[in-house]
Amino acid sequence: MKNVGEQQYTGEILLDDRTVSEFLLQNPDFFIRNARQVEQMIVPHPIRGTVSLVEWQLARQRNHIHQLEEDITLLMEQASANQQLFDRLFALQGRLASATSLHDMLNRLHRWAREFGLAGANIRLFGEKWRIGAPSDFTQLALPRQAFESVRIQRLGKQNHYLGSLNGPELLLLLPQAKAIGSVAMSLLGEEGDLGVLIFSSRDNQHYQAGMGTVLLQHLSLMLPQLLSRWIERA
Repeated sequence: MKNVGEQQYTGEILLDDRTVSEFLLQNPDFFIRNARQVEQMIVPHPIRGTVSLVEWQLARQRNHIHQLEEDITLLMEQASANQQLFDRLFALQGRLASATSLHDMLNRLHRWAREFGLAGANIRLFGEKWRIGAPSDFTQLALPRQAFESVRIQRLGKQNHYLGSLNGPELLLLLPQAKAIGSVAMSLLGEEGDLGVLIFSSRDNQHYQAGMGTVLLQHLSLMLPQLLSRWIERA
């Protein structure tokens, strides 16, 4: 025969989070049937100590709505930025495509960069990929791939883009005519990154920094080789 303590123990219903959750899922009308009790329920609050269950739920809904509003705002800002990027690229492509010579095209690219407060834009091409050796008029664009390899390893690694500063020897190799360059945005040209280098330069040391977006560079690095092929024969 069981004693009183055993009878009390076996008569208890042990509840845990899972049991309560399963019950509520199986009884979705629980809160409707017990609306008055629900209104009187108190739950802990990290700031106010305790709040009613209704207040707690309303606060959760307000936070959720606020998060949705922030997400929508971010999406709208991204859409606006993408539209601006598309407009800038479309305008630049039109300018470069209407150039009357390679020299004119490079000047248009340089002027476009200057419109955004940059020191300039330069293109250097790997000689083994383009016919730019003597007696070509484009020898000034040539960049020995072997000489560039140390820069690629040091600055780009396995990436196609680099944003930041360059040291004296690196600037002398890539931009021998430039002066007082503080930072650069550098991108390898072509889908394989083996055709040359596009370089935007700024006199501001902080203008280009690691972690900045490279979408514009990516589009330009794919677009420019096609335009260059109008004036320079591929090797």
